[in-house]
Amino acid sequence: MPDIYDALAAPARRAILDALAERADQTLFELVNRLSTDPATALTRQAVSQHLQVLEEAGLVERRRQGRYVLHTLTPEPLRAIARRWLTDPQEQS
Repeated sequence: MPDIYDALAAPARRAILDALAERADQTLFELVNRLSTDPATALTRQAVSQHLQVLEEAGLVERRRQGRYVLHTLTPEPLRAIARRWLTDPQEQS
C-alpha cells in the first residue's frame, strides 16, 4: 500500500484533494476542467488520472460508477487518522 505521505507530497495531488473537498462526486472531466483554471495546476487528462490512481491506492479517494460516469470522492479518514496521531494534546495522553 502506498504511503499516504508520498501521496500528499505532490502539489498536483493536493490540488485534486482540494477540488474534491470543495465538491464531492466529480468526474475526471470535471476535475481536469476545474484544475485547468489555475495555471499552476493545469494538468492533462492523463496526468490527473494517474494522480487519482495514486490517491486511490493511498485510500484518500474513492471511485464509484454511477451509470456511465465514474465519480471521485475524497475519503478523509486517513487524514483524520494522521490528525489524531500527530495533533493530540500530550496532556490528554496521560
